[in-house]
Parts: sequence; C-alpha cells; structure tokens
Amino acid sequence: MEQNAQGATAQVPGEFVHRSDPADIFPTGWTRLAENRFSVSAHWPAVHPFFSPVTGDRHDPVLVAETIRQSTMLLAHAEFGVPVEDQFVMWGLHYTADAETLAVDGLSSEVTLDVVCSDLDIRRGTLRGLRATTVLTRDGRHLATGGLQTRCTSALAYRRIRGERMAMTGRSVPLITGVAPRLVGRVDDKDVVLAPGTRPGQWQLRVNTVHPTLFRRPNDHVPGMLLLEAARQAATAALGGGACLPTDLDVSYTRYAELDSPCWIEAEVLPGSAPGRPPSRSPACRTGSPSSSVRSPLRPGPGGGRSRPRHPHDGLNRTETEPWGHAFSSPARPDSSAAGWRRRRRRGADRGRARARTPARPRPARPAARSGDGDRPG
Repeated sequence: MEQNAQGATAQVPGEFVHRSDPADIFPTGWTRLAENRFSVSAHWPAVHPFFSPVTGDRHDPVLVAETIRQSTMLLAHAEFGVPVEDQFVMWGLHYTADAETLAVDGLSSEVTLDVVCSDLDIRRGTLRGLRATTVLTRDGRHLATGGLQTRCTSALAYRRIRGERMAMTGRSVPLITGVAPRLVGRVDDKDVVLAPGTRPGQWQLRVNTVHPTLFRRPNDHVPGMLLLEAARQAATAALGGGACLPTDLDVSYTRYAELDSPCWIEAEVLPGSAPGRPPSRSPACRTGSPSSSVRSPLRPGPGGGRSRPRHPHDGLNRTETEPWGHAFSSPARPDSSAAGWRRRRRRGADRGRARARTPARPRPARPAARSGDGDRPG
C-alpha cells in the first residue's frame, strides 16, 4: 500500500474494511494526527444500491454507522497490526447525526472522520480490543459524532469459541417471506430483513445470505449490521411505515444471532419527552432481539438519548449509561497508544528471543509420598 509524505494512503484495500465490492468501501485514506488519533477521509456515494437517500434528499444516516465501522477496522489493521484473518466482534455502536448536514445536495460527498482510539487491550503484543470515538464533518461543517467498541479475536480462538457453529460458514438458509417493502421504508424486496411475527410489534428476522451488502462475505452468524438494519426497519414499521430518519442511534450487542435459529425483533414506541424537557415532536423507538438492543429517536429533538460531552474526544473514559440500563465503561489503561502498543510488541518479541537462547533448567524431582501422608506421588 502506498502512502504520501503526510502518511495518507492512496487507496484502501478491501480486506482492511471487510468489503469486496469497491462501491461498498467508503474510507479513501487516513493520516496519523497523534499517537492514538487519526484523520480518515471517506466518500459517500449519492447513489448506492442499499444505502440509498432517505426522504429523497438526505443521506441514509446508517451510512454514519457503516463509515465508523469500516474506519475502525481500517485503523485496527493498518495502524495496530491486527491480522486480516482476525474476527471483529462489535459490542456497541452509537451515533448522533445532524439532519441538515445529511443533505445530499449542496455539500460535497467527501466526509472527514477524526478518530481517537482508546482503551486498547493488548495481549502478548497483539491488539485484542479497542474503543473508537469519532467526529464526522462535511465541508468543515459538523455532520455527526459516534463511536464503536469492538473485540478482535484470532482465527484460531474464534474457531474454538464457535465450535460446531463454524459449519454454518457460507451455508445458505431458507429465505422466508418478508413484509411489504413499503412498510419498512424499502423499495426492493431483497432489502427487506423482517418477516411477519406472531403479534403486533414483533417480527422475525429475515436472513438473506446472498445479499450483496449485508452479507459482504461468508459468515457463520448474523452480521451486526444486519441486526442494526432490522432495528431500523422495525422502528419504521412501528411508526406506521412512513419515511424515517434515524439521526440518533444506540445499539448494544450481547450474543451471537445464529443463521439457522429464529431471531425475533420487537419494537416499542417511546414517549418523545424527557424529564424536565418539553415533548419531542417525534417519538423514539426502542427495538431489541435476544442478540441486540437499540434505541433510536427518529427525528432530531430534545428528548431521550445519552448525555455526552460537546466534543466526544473529551472524557473518553467516562461512564455513559444508556436510557434503558446498559452501561459502557472501561478503566483507563496505561500507555494505551499506538506507540505504546508497538513498544510492548517489541518487548514481547525480545522476551521470546531471550527464552529461545536460555536453556531450560532441569526440574527437581519431587520425593515420593510416604504411606499415610494422604498425598499422591509426585
């Protein structure tokens, strides 16, 4: 991969963002700003087969979530040395977007992300987890804030964790009949991820393993972005099927959703107000499944949502509590920077070479137990 003198890349390899179709790769380059702070450039297409404009004149806000996800994986691979075969497991993702700056016309399609990586979990010189806090801008105007918490699992450990479930990798599952696209804000039936449930406010997850965007590569479980899209569609259906703009979204992931097991999605419309504040003009919607929990006010308003610093790069280790009780907090770790990670990795390699040069000391034999001691022989 080629870089210019400032460190910005000329192109982003698909394996760094876990996408194979160039149309689905949104980051275009990155630059290091500080030890654990980076600037990522991205391009949002005006026309996309899945992330199409909402209400005709606004970029799909879920593009914010997808761009944060891809940028985090890009930095994990390119800056922190995570092998491309490792598995990323998201624990949480959130964003708050400005509806006006989401306008398709009037602004360029170039987006800039200011990303701070914190709470780096380093084990044996390898990055195993991080938190990314992000500010997005367009033409110098504030677009969104957001963040992501993820774990990086080696291919060997992942196979051990998933066990026999790995046999589902790349296997197709029967495609059940979905609801009408208009009920969930979609035009094409292939983009519908909900099927009718057994009662109002409930749907069954519809898994299409050949969907070109949601299943970007063979998988052994339901991707997190599919669950996020299911939550968005359930919220749309719960609010009557009209065009909805999810400018504020919070999702937490608690377990794997299996491809061959029914996954039920539920939605609840919440009052659009908060204590001490006037009612919001639009309600919020809380959706959930056994694998995830999502809260999304579908229009910008004063109600609901988590409390954050004005600039999310302040107070990175502050506990942030979700309105429905989930909490994300991580203690600050010493030297949690890219440079610190590289130093620890070098020290680990040096210790490994020292062990290789030092002959093993013979282990003294333990005396045999005497009869009646109650100990087993050594």
